[in-house]
Amino acid sequence: MDRQAIATHDAPSAVGPYSQAIAVGDFVFCSGQVHLDPASGVLVEGDIGVQTERVLENLAAVLAAAGLTLANAVKTTVFMVDMNDFGAMNEVYGRYMPDPPPARSTIGVAALPKGARVEIELVAVRPG
Repeated sequence: MDRQAIATHDAPSAVGPYSQAIAVGDFVFCSGQVHLDPASGVLVEGDIGVQTERVLENLAAVLAAAGLTLANAVKTTVFMVDMNDFGAMNEVYGRYMPDPPPARSTIGVAALPKGARVEIELVAVRPG
């Protein structure tokens, strides 16, 4: 099995012993992204919509480093601290994901790294 690390300065650096993404064969497995600004390393403030936009922009940047876009996503997992924010997160998510949207799970959690309110991980497939 040949694993290739995917990394970009256009998304937040890993804050632990993990890669932003790993490519294996036709699959790209993106680590969860939170609403960190890649330049400052600080959480983007604002409502859950603004935060979700930053998360998806971070994921798009990681995918771009692998030569892909959000259109290549086949599965996402959304982690949310407050499930009352689901509707607003879902509205933004829907604007970013092309049809047909990827399969998705949404999970309520007690806490996320750095005090984030939303985190999304993603699996993409290279065309071909």
